[in-house]
Amino acid sequence: MQKRYAFGVWSAVPIILAAACGPAAARQEATIPLPLKLPRPVFAGTPKEVPAGTTVEKPSGKPRPIPQVPAGTINLALKKKVTASKAPFGGSLELITDGNKEAREGTAVELQPRLQWVQVDLGASCELHYVVFWHFHMEPVVYHDVIVQLSNDPDFIDGVTTIFNNDQDNTAGLGIGKDREYFETSEGKLVAAKGIKARYARFYSRGSTYNDPLNRYTEIEIYGLPAR
Repeated sequence: MQKRYAFGVWSAVPIILAAACGPAAARQEATIPLPLKLPRPVFAGTPKEVPAGTTVEKPSGKPRPIPQVPAGTINLALKKKVTASKAPFGGSLELITDGNKEAREGTAVELQPRLQWVQVDLGASCELHYVVFWHFHMEPVVYHDVIVQLSNDPDFIDGVTTIFNNDQDNTAGLGIGKDREYFETSEGKLVAAKGIKARYARFYSRGSTYNDPLNRYTEIEIYGLPAR
């Protein structure tokens, strides 16, 4: 019988993450709740034990607040081209931006072991506000050396901005990260992009606590304003 857990569902009332006050607030553009629809959760409860050798943060057990974004914000990554450091071990890279983030067989692409990356090409430089990604949420596994970078350079040599890095010992060679590891859930990992303008988003990982050494991605969504 399929189990469900309770903490991977948005609350019914949007929560504004940062309040503005004073005259500047009146000049702000109209905002809306982030238009993110979560997949169905497939396991119950919250993990009780932190895997040995990790810096994983424990889930709060509460719904994640819904951030506010500028009106007109959409998922720019939907159906966009995806490339990778190596050819997939199983599945197709198109699965990463196909809009299907449910945790079931056939929805995730499998990548080779060790450090690998996937890259989404948005087609144009856009103002980005949030990135959400799901590696694999059929079980509460922990992925290692998760790094997210944005750039207008497809080779990620110039103008690279790192918006998430939980590689605290610099195993990946991309700098020491200050973020923590986390359990995969149906909420995915939500990372603020803070209005950075970029065309490409690159996502690194180096295996997980799952029962094999592969890297997996179920879906990537990148929320921002379309290029004008």
